[in-house]
Amino acid sequence: MPKNHCTSDWQEIWRINIYKKLQININIDKNYKVEIQSKISTKRKDTIMDVKTILSKCDHTLLAQTATWQDIKAICDDGMKYRTASVCIPPCYVKQAKEYVGDGLAICTVIGFPNGYNTTAVKEFETIDALKNGADEIDMVINIGALKAGDDEYVLNEIKTLKKACGDKILKVIIETCLLTDDEKVKMCHIVTEAGADFIKTSTGFSTSGATFADIKLFSENIGEGVKMKAAGGISSMADAEEFIRLGAERLGTSRIVKIVKKQEAEDGSY
Repeated sequence: MPKNHCTSDWQEIWRINIYKKLQININIDKNYKVEIQSKISTKRKDTIMDVKTILSKCDHTLLAQTATWQDIKAICDDGMKYRTASVCIPPCYVKQAKEYVGDGLAICTVIGFPNGYNTTAVKEFETIDALKNGADEIDMVINIGALKAGDDEYVLNEIKTLKKACGDKILKVIIETCLLTDDEKVKMCHIVTEAGADFIKTSTGFSTSGATFADIKLFSENIGEGVKMKAAGGISSMADAEEFIRLGAERLGTSRIVKIVKKQEAEDGSY
C-alpha cells in the first residue's frame, strides 16, 4: 500500500508544534530529559510552598467517637511535624494532649458538639473546663433550634457568654450551614460579629454536608471587621483547600490534608 504522505507530513507538523509549545527541543536526548526533570523539580518546589501555607491554616481534626488516646497522640505528632494551626480534638483528651505537646502546638476542642442543643450553662461549664485543661481554642455549636425559632437574642447571648469565658482565647462559632437558609446564614454573620467571636465556622462535619465555596463567599460578604472564617467538613483535596483559602478562609477543619501530605512524603520523601 502506498504511503500516505499527507498524513505523515501532518503528523510531523503536529509533533513539532507540540514540542514548540512545550519549549522542548525536538531531539529526544539527554538534554531533553534534563530539561523535563528541571521543570518537574521547579514545580515541586512551588508546590512545597503552597502545601506549607495550607498546612499552617489547618485545624488537624479528629472527633470520631471511637478515637483513643493513641489516635489523638498520633495527630498531635502530625500537627507538630507539619506545623498545622492546631489539632481539634474531643474535650476528654485536652488535658493529656496539652501536657504532651506543651507549647509546640495549639489545642482546639469542641463545645455543645455536634448538635448544639445543650443549655448555655452547660456550654459555659464545658468551655471553662476545657480552658482549665489547657485548650487554646474553642469551637462551639450554636443552638440551631433557637435560631430557627427566631430567638436571635438567645443565640447572641449564648455566644457572648462563651466569648466572655474564653477571654483572649479564640472562639469559633459553628453554625451548621447545611441546615440553614441563606437568610439564616447572613443573620448568623451579623450575630457572630455583634457577639465579638473570633471566627464563624461552617460545619461540624457530623451533619448532612460540610463546607461549600458558596457559603464562604456569603460569609465574606456579610461578616464584620475582625471576624475570620473557618471552612470545615468535606475538604478532601489540595484543590479544595486552596480554593477555600483563596475565598478568604483563615482556617480549614480537616484531617485529609495531612493524610495527603503524608502519602506524598511516603512516595517521594518530600512535601
